[in-house]
Amino acid sequence: MQDAMTPYITPDLPPAEAFTDPAAAVDRLELLYARSTAFLAEHFSASVTAKKPESRIRAFYPEIRITVVSHIKTDSRLSFGHVASPGTYTTTVTRPDLFRQYLIQQLGLLIQNHNVPVVIGPSETPIPVHFAVAGNPDVSVPQEGVLEFSLRDVFDVPDLATTNDDIVNGARTVYADGTMPLAPFTAQRVDYSLSRLTHYTATDPQHFQNHVLFTNYQFYVEEFESYARQMLADPASGYTGFVATGNQVITTADAPLATVTKLPQMPTYHLKRADGQGITLVNIGVGPSNAKTATDHIAVLRPHAWLMVGHCAGLRNSQSLGDFVLAHAYLREDHVLDDDLPVWVPIPALAEIQIALQEAVADVTMLEGYELKAIMRTGTVATIDNRNWELRDQSGPVKRLSQSRAIALDMESATIAANGFRFRVPYGTLLCVSDKPLHGELKLPGMASDFYKTQVARHLKIGIRAMERLRSMPIERIHSRKLRSFEETAFL
Repeated sequence: MQDAMTPYITPDLPPAEAFTDPAAAVDRLELLYARSTAFLAEHFSASVTAKKPESRIRAFYPEIRITVVSHIKTDSRLSFGHVASPGTYTTTVTRPDLFRQYLIQQLGLLIQNHNVPVVIGPSETPIPVHFAVAGNPDVSVPQEGVLEFSLRDVFDVPDLATTNDDIVNGARTVYADGTMPLAPFTAQRVDYSLSRLTHYTATDPQHFQNHVLFTNYQFYVEEFESYARQMLADPASGYTGFVATGNQVITTADAPLATVTKLPQMPTYHLKRADGQGITLVNIGVGPSNAKTATDHIAVLRPHAWLMVGHCAGLRNSQSLGDFVLAHAYLREDHVLDDDLPVWVPIPALAEIQIALQEAVADVTMLEGYELKAIMRTGTVATIDNRNWELRDQSGPVKRLSQSRAIALDMESATIAANGFRFRVPYGTLLCVSDKPLHGELKLPGMASDFYKTQVARHLKIGIRAMERLRSMPIERIHSRKLRSFEETAFL
């Protein structure tokens, strides 16, 4: 249709409509989004092969809107699924097909808890053409410089000024129109991260599962594939497929996987279940920057938990190579999150995660109680951004580590935990001691080989077992009120 007041054309879409059936509401979201992105894709393809369009081409994200007029309290035991006070709450939505079950769950709780409908219609936020055509096999994207006009003269493009974390950081509690955020991320922010995930992991976002393991060593990947093949050989396991880098999918234990000659920055693998409750393993490599990047983007998928299962330096002489460290506190010297989450903010241990990890260690090692203490310590994990901190004057770092009572040091765990806290994603850390630099115990090549062979499989199995314990936990228990602030979005 042509708007006489503005120089752009938009698709014909149904007007905003109220729904009390969450599934029907999501159906409408999918219809609005599909028509809008198809409209943009059609006009983009036409503009590539023909001359520059005479009018701007624009389509809008779909929007969810709910208005609550009563102060009546809902069940306060639940940390999500309700708004805190009367008012109108909104959020834009992208890829409703990808988030269908999540949206049905969240909308169902809202409708049930407040006894009001949700209104579904087009928003006033344009869809950037880059996100609309990304991954569309029917759209041929020309190389830069081929077009005779600038894309931004015709289509909306990503606007980083509005693609931010203001909501989760607590800087945005009211929009300019007086409405309040309904979800932790806007559609533009989600689209940005979905695009980045594809780039960094070489797998599509649709493959990500609700339980995410992070590691800092590629050795864990081989063990994860081996475990996945064992599960695919067992019809009772509940797992339906394994996805490797490059979106290679296998559904049987003996199916081949091609060797990838060039790995992405963060190789990612998915052991899938039909309900999405499987396990994703991400090798983030070494360093807090990678840890932040990965969690920044995976957070938009709203996983139920993420855990770090990597290697660390043991800081106590009583520790041995191969011992486990269960983090119950974090010393943050990673510096990558200081602007978003000040270092004075405590990152608490989450009881549900701690218990699941400790019980998983006991299950796999067949040790418990006092005997378990022989191979596992619980304490503070320090995370720093200087890989070669040992080469500096040790009086400063060692004093801080001692004052903090730290028992292990790495470059990723506190970043992952802090971003979990920031994004309201339950988090935890179980590390394996691979060296003891303060005590002169470094891995020699032969020692490292034997160490990795004997410990990696057991460590990974513990992480998987912990995730399986968390999977059996009611969602309202794992997503507890501990991670929620004063003014929270209704959506998880």
